Amino acid sequence: MDISVVVPLYNEEESLPELTEWIVRVMNENGFTYEIIFVNDGSTDSSASVIKRMAETNPAIHGISFSRNYGKSPALNTGFARAKGDVVITMDADLQDSPDEIPELFRMITQEGYDLVSGWKKKRYDPLSKTIPTKLFNATARRVSGIKNLHDFNCGLKAYRNEVVKHIEVYGDMHRYIPYLAKNAGYRKIGEKVVHHQARKYGKTKFGLDRFVNGYLDLATLWFQSKFGIKPMHIFGLLGSLMFIIGFIAVFVVLLLKIIAMCSHGFHFWVTKSVYFYLSLVFMVLGVQFFCTGFIGELITRNSTERNNYLIAEEF
Repeated sequence: MDISVVVPLYNEEESLPELTEWIVRVMNENGFTYEIIFVNDGSTDSSASVIKRMAETNPAIHGISFSRNYGKSPALNTGFARAKGDVVITMDADLQDSPDEIPELFRMITQEGYDLVSGWKKKRYDPLSKTIPTKLFNATARRVSGIKNLHDFNCGLKAYRNEVVKHIEVYGDMHRYIPYLAKNAGYRKIGEKVVHHQARKYGKTKFGLDRFVNGYLDLATLWFQSKFGIKPMHIFGLLGSLMFIIGFIAVFVVLLLKIIAMCSHGFHFWVTKSVYFYLSLVFMVLGVQFFCTGFIGELITRNSTERNNYLIAEEF
């Protein structure tokens, strides 16, 4: 099979027939063998019924319905697990992504050898309240991930080699960082294509401004996991050791001040009145806590079933 189109959706009953007709037309015009996997993320409208009716008339259409709304990442991960096509295309169900981009995305994967191609909505039909935070978000993601050629990490229109989607796990809200997940899994040939962005035709957006706050937290999580996920002692042990050393120096300063006061002036020096006493307590306690956190993290990673799960590119 040439292409699997994975479409996560939530309350998109009006756009589904038009989107499906558009995808089918593009596939037939280009002679692709294909499947369309709709992942209904707990819609409260009649989206599930619409998908069932379309699947009855077209065997290439498959539907998956969640019992409740889990989010876009679980929907994508579920679709990826079932995708059989050599190339996997993802797009949103709101008609803002154009299926006419599919042939070129397919060519870039199969002929130019990309592992992943991400769409770039260079000209957007979104309000400033969305476009400005998006630019800041993408600039930060480029810097942290090191994927400097991508302008739009969160574009729903992407193409992947099938192997890529089978070796990444998309969870939480990590769909924003799929290129970063792919890079961390060893897939580094990541490209970009300028794609046409259309204004929303039906309904309203399902995402609020809170996604930008969550996005930065997820980015920090990914960065930490990529750097120290398998070796937590390297960061927590280092921080703990530094804290403990600072605390030990503070104790030494307190003792030195006490000795100087007693020898030079002959009066008693109250240790508890010195700021260094409290610094020593705080830093030594923090040092022990950080060190123990790193040790516990090491125990967890050593007992993890994924600790030795390495992607082998070639074996002789």
